[in-house]
Amino acid sequence: MMKYVNAQQILPERLLQEVQQYVQGETLYVPTPTDTKRKWGSVNGGKQLLDERNEAIRAAFRNGERIENLAMSYHLATHTIRKIVYRST
Repeated sequence: MMKYVNAQQILPERLLQEVQQYVQGETLYVPTPTDTKRKWGSVNGGKQLLDERNEAIRAAFRNGERIENLAMSYHLATHTIRKIVYRST
């Protein structure tokens, strides 16, 4: 959730006046610079956990485990298991 910050409290007067030439009395969203954005799952390790799970699924499939059994074991749809095992990494 984005928090509201009054521009008058944080921007230098000159910059505030410049912004007011374009927007007055409106809510303005200032995005994070693209070079500082983090990829999905990089903060809490979620991406790594999914990668490890998917590799375990691929290994089990290579060892002869059936797609239907993998789907039941991992609580995923068979379609999802197929996408995981047939995706080239």
